[in-house]
Parts: sequence; C-alpha cells; structure tokens
Amino acid sequence: MAQQLTDLADQLDATDPLAHVRDRFLLPEGVVYLDGNSLGPLPAAVPPVLEDVVHRQWGTDLIRSWNTHDWWQAPLRVGDAIGALIGAAPGRTVAGDSTSVQLFTALSAAAELRPGRPLLVTDPEHFPTDRYLADSVAQLHRRQVRRVAPADLPEFLDEHGDQVAVISYSPVDFRSGELHDMAALTRAAHRAGALALWDLCHAAGAMPVHLDALGVDFAVGCGYKFLSGGPGAPAFLYAAERHHDSWRTPLNGWTGHAEPFGLRADYAPAPGIARARIGTPPILSLLALEAALTAFDGVDLAQVRAKSLSLTGFFLSCAEKLLAAEGFEPITPTAPEARASQVSLRHPHAYGLIQALATRGVVADMRAPDILRFGVNALFTSHHDVLTAATLLQRTTATGDYDPAPQEPGTVT
Repeated sequence: MAQQLTDLADQLDATDPLAHVRDRFLLPEGVVYLDGNSLGPLPAAVPPVLEDVVHRQWGTDLIRSWNTHDWWQAPLRVGDAIGALIGAAPGRTVAGDSTSVQLFTALSAAAELRPGRPLLVTDPEHFPTDRYLADSVAQLHRRQVRRVAPADLPEFLDEHGDQVAVISYSPVDFRSGELHDMAALTRAAHRAGALALWDLCHAAGAMPVHLDALGVDFAVGCGYKFLSGGPGAPAFLYAAERHHDSWRTPLNGWTGHAEPFGLRADYAPAPGIARARIGTPPILSLLALEAALTAFDGVDLAQVRAKSLSLTGFFLSCAEKLLAAEGFEPITPTAPEARASQVSLRHPHAYGLIQALATRGVVADMRAPDILRFGVNALFTSHHDVLTAATLLQRTTATGDYDPAPQEPGTVT
C-alpha cells in the first residue's frame, strides 16, 4: 500500500504543470509546510524589495518617496493586483487595514444601502471575527442578526428575504474546508433584493473567483494566507462599480477624502473605491504584499484549482488507507466541487498530534477542540509533501509518541 501511494505521488508530481513555481518561495529545507491556509510562506521576491524600500526608498529618498516611488497610490495599485486574482476589474479593489476593518466597512456600507431592511444574515459557523462584527454593525445600525447555515439560506431568503439587507458569508468553511456555492447564494440574495458580501480569506489565490461576473456586491479578504503577503499583511476590500456613487463608508479618514491634501474642514468622499481608504497606508507591509503577488505571474488559476483538488483528493486517499484505522475521521467533503484547499481530520488528540508533527518537520495546525487542518497551496505543495504528512501522522499515532494533553488557553494554534 505504501509503495502504491509513493508511486502515485511520483506520477502526479512528475506531471505537475506548476512544479516550477515552488522555486518562487523560500521554503525551509526539510520542512513540509501545510499551514499556508493560515500563514503563507515567504516568497523569494519579498526580501530584495523590502531591502530596497527600507534602505533606498525610505533611508535615502525619505518623504519624497510618497511621490517618486508612488507610495501614495500603493493601496489602489496593490488592490488592482489582488483584483486580477479575484475576478475584479481595475478600480474596484483597495488594499490596506485589517480584514476586520475592511469587513466593518463593507458590512456598514451594505446595511446603509438597504435602509428599510432590518436583518443581517450570516453563517453560524463563520470565523469569529465575521460573527462579532455582524453583531457590532447590527447594534450600530439598529439591525438584527440572523445566523443561518449556507445550506438553509435559500429557503430562509424565500421566506424572509424582503427583510434582509445583506448576507455575509465565506465560500470556504475555515474548519472543514467545505466549499459553498458562491454563485447560487449570491443569486438567492439578489432575488430577495438583498446584497451579498463575501469573505475571501480562504479563497483568494487558492482558486478562481469571479466577483464581477457573479455580481457580488462587496468582498473582503486577508493578504497573508494564500497570497503570502506576510504576518498581518494588509487586507483588501472590493466594491462593485454599481455602488461607487452611492455607498457610504463608516470611517471617514483623511486618505479617503476627495482632496486629501486640501485639508478641508468637512469630509467629501473620494470617487469610487478610493473612499474606502482611511488612514496613512502601511507602506512596508503593502509593498511586501505587492512583491509577494508576483508569485502568481504567468500562473493560470484554473491550473491552481486543478492541482489543489488533486492534492486534497490524494490526501483524502492517504487518510483512508493510512489513518482511518488510527481513529481519524475526515470532515472535508470528498466531492471535488464541495472541497476547497485543505483537508481536515477529526481526532480527540488533535493538539498533541499537531505539535508532534511539527517536531518531525511537518507544519500544519488545529482548530479546537479536535480538528487537524492540512492546507495545500498549489504554488508550492507537492503530492510527496502530502504523503509525508500522512505517513508521519500514522506513525506518530500508532506509536503513541505524542502528548495527548489538550491545548492550553492562549496558545496559538
């Protein structure tokens, strides 16, 4: 069985059209990195860019770099680069601030665009920030939050859609890796007269996303997962062009003013997506993200998706053959159309097993209380990486060579 899996991994890696892209990342030798769905690895293009930004642009050219090196336009320029990966035409995406800030901006703007509708609808299994911010926006705008599972959303909208201002969902369940039908749920929202907001943190860079074509109203996402922009990299916000003349952002910062250096007494929003700018942009992290995005140069996202499905399908096969007997339960869907770019396994000793794998050179993560997550990124993950992880996990579990103690409070996982 082990030899069959090895032979299959050899075959799949030998025919991988994206194998050369792995060289665009500075991966530590001897490490299998399957946590790029939490923090992407360092792209090779980033260190020389930061060296130049710090020593020449900042160190030598000083404040002149806002103009001479076009720092001022970085949020819009980087936004357009991300937009190309999520199916957005230029001028519809801006980069900067955190995902939480961008989500607050988008949710607030969407609520104001539907003033007579009292409900904000979100996923009960959404990432905590998305749920917390839905509650916050509802309180500020005197709305109510309804938590509805994606599978139940069309029926809910059929019954209550005339009360719904906006739906706020992710196409990917961050725990299980299940992929929801973005197109169908967006259509269902629009049939009800509601707006659709999508959190693309686990989708941008991992698969084709067609925001313009799907008619999505707003979208947000982070820059540090599949985009590999670095820890805490700036997030992005997308707003459909049809809303550009009417949407109001809740945080009226000076860089979002129509004349930011006019220093006017009263706020006048910049046209289009630029009004979503708030404060002075974080140039070091923005330019690191911009450099990181060059890893996608010449890459076909359809090939990224195809390889991702191959990797996750192979991992699920390894799990069935090597891990089922050790008590692991896959919770990631087997159907390719319902699977994103991770495989999640349930085991009561998830935390201890993930820690043990790390000491053996396999980096993955877990989500409390009992889910092991293995993220794959088609730009650098190989089928042999997946097989190595599954093999070491089987061996570690079978020998009991790990600490079964649960996660301690406050531990980063």
